[in-house]
Amino acid sequence: MRIALGIVAVVVMVLTGGQGALAQPSTMAETLRTGLDSIVSGVAVPGAQLVLSEGGVDTHIVSGVGDLGTGAGFPDHAQMRIASNTKTFVAAVVLQLVGEGRVELDAPVERYLPGVVHAPGGDGNAVTVRNLLQHTSGIPDYLNDLDLESVAALRAGRPVEELIGVGMGKTAEFAPGEQAQYSNTNYLLAGQLIARVTGMPVGIEVTRRILIPLELHDTYWPLYPAESVLRGPHARAYHEFDGVRIDITDIDPGWGLPDGAMVSSGADLNRFFMALLAGRVVAPAQLAEMQRTVTTGDARRSEDFGLGLFRWTTSCGSEAWGHGGTMHGSFVYGGATAERSVTVGMNQIPDILAARSRNIDLDEVVDAALCAPR
Repeated sequence: MRIALGIVAVVVMVLTGGQGALAQPSTMAETLRTGLDSIVSGVAVPGAQLVLSEGGVDTHIVSGVGDLGTGAGFPDHAQMRIASNTKTFVAAVVLQLVGEGRVELDAPVERYLPGVVHAPGGDGNAVTVRNLLQHTSGIPDYLNDLDLESVAALRAGRPVEELIGVGMGKTAEFAPGEQAQYSNTNYLLAGQLIARVTGMPVGIEVTRRILIPLELHDTYWPLYPAESVLRGPHARAYHEFDGVRIDITDIDPGWGLPDGAMVSSGADLNRFFMALLAGRVVAPAQLAEMQRTVTTGDARRSEDFGLGLFRWTTSCGSEAWGHGGTMHGSFVYGGATAERSVTVGMNQIPDILAARSRNIDLDEVVDAALCAPR
């Protein structure tokens, strides 16, 4: 996820390799630590962890605190709710089904979900599977109509069918394919499509098709609503309600939904994106489809839209891919190439307006990580 802001100043940290062994500080590590420190102090979050992965080695850099009660930092390999990064996993499963001949990208959604996409929110005979994955469907975002600004509201999960109904109950934003505008409703529908085609819940399909083959041991699809506490080491998660910071670590705002349910670590998320871009998750033909992009029509995003992926060009001229995710208590973003990937996780949604006022660019630390000399 790209956050178009200003400029960030860049100071010092200890980093650890993938096996926990201490590594010597380097210029790159000092640059990344300084950048992360500047972001954490500038956007008023308790803490953050940056994980840079390359050549089988994971470098962990932390800033601020992971637990305001104890003052502890982020643990290595900290699990976190990755929010909309979930969408890339879901898109990859759909593309696997395309490769198996069970789904056609340019077929109407009506073929797979009869009667589900309907006026005024959209026309299931006009909206295609590609439109859903690329956010070019015009289907309104259900999330814009939810009031989640209380602990009680976060705990009150709603079923996917009801939330799709919220999106369908609003007038379509534009004709399918006319532009690209982000809508979480698209991925609720994509999850339902996977379930209808395979006969299994989307979380099961993501697990057996991606998590197990890639051995992503710190990544999982929570068993909502039975499971709300993160399984592995993690930082505490916070959100401000009416100006009061509340610990919401043990509340699952993802509600088990395919637009943002998953839990992962920075290292696992890096491995997933690098494996995807290296052709180890979907076949080359389907990866090419995921990387076919359209220009954004969404003022909230500066990247080009692919299928469950966003593309931008780094300051050093390389092509980077990623997604990003935001939910109460979690802000996770980064970027990847086939050889190197970086993930930044924060334990509170940052104050973007404060960042703008201080000329802080959240993306610059990601750009520095991807462009540092090898």
